Amino acid sequence: MAETGKGVTAGKLASNVQKRLTRAQEKVLQKLGKADETRDAAFEEMVANFNKQTAEGTKLQKDLKAYLTAVKAMHDASRRLHDCLAAMYEPDWFGKEEMDTLAEDTDTLWLDYHQSIMEKSLLPMDTYLAQFPDIKARIAKRDRKMVDFDSARHHFTSLQKGKKKDEAKIAKAEEELGRAQKIFEELNVELQDELPGLWNSRVGVYVNAFQSLAGQQEKFHREMNKVGLTQLMLLIDQHNRPHMDLNHMGARCGCCVEEANHSESANSRSRFHKKNFILLVFLLQVKAIHDYAATDRDELELKLGDVVLVLAFDSPDEQESQWLQNKDISTKGVFPENFTQKV
Repeated sequence: MAETGKGVTAGKLASNVQKRLTRAQEKVLQKLGKADETRDAAFEEMVANFNKQTAEGTKLQKDLKAYLTAVKAMHDASRRLHDCLAAMYEPDWFGKEEMDTLAEDTDTLWLDYHQSIMEKSLLPMDTYLAQFPDIKARIAKRDRKMVDFDSARHHFTSLQKGKKKDEAKIAKAEEELGRAQKIFEELNVELQDELPGLWNSRVGVYVNAFQSLAGQQEKFHREMNKVGLTQLMLLIDQHNRPHMDLNHMGARCGCCVEEANHSESANSRSRFHKKNFILLVFLLQVKAIHDYAATDRDELELKLGDVVLVLAFDSPDEQESQWLQNKDISTKGVFPENFTQKV
């Protein structure tokens, strides 16, 4: 038999053309009401759900990609801001090297954030949607085979009702009907088993996508907040240094955690023991879990929910003297440790 193309014979091509013509004729007859059509309301609902699921998943994938693009844009903007800060931060200012290191840390955080969203949110979504084209193709094939089944059924019925019965043609039509029915029902059963499970899986996919994204956001902003506050404290330190009549490295203004003396009542509480910490950047953040009314000039007033940076200081006595000279009770002071918790 003559070849018409790679792997396609003229006979096969003619057969495919004939199938398309037969299907087209059958659909016309069905639309005109001259031929009945196999209908399955339950399956049609499954297909409607599948189409809805495809649209939702595709939109979520598109929006995740847009979010990732926005993260990249924010990363670029952040890098430019740090380049600007680096250019303005004069070499002899305090913390120049630390500021440069923090800029590198910020860049790494952005890169990690971008990569995490890609791996833990977008790629799972891509994998989820990768199965949809095959299922869509099988639904379309099932629809075509349903039309073939209807056409074969009508052809067989018309031969049976004909005035001049040709038993050979009837037998052949019955054989074609059985084959068309078998192909259609196999596809139909497979999809009826598969589509409900796919539909039910969507909730877990959406939960995982948003839960993962929320987790990455929380982690990124928590770490970025630490870096940003550290940069701010370096700038504040540089700003305050020219106005301090002190040369000792331990005389930086800041906060120091204190412990309450639990053995005494609130009215007769003794002075708290002040802890010493390493110098340079703030050590941790704490959150007030109780209100605290300052009872001395160097203490910090606390309200429930206040967040406080705990800073390093070499000498508690020197610290207290400095605060008394440059007092700003709204921004710095000592406080009882047990009125706070780490955040």
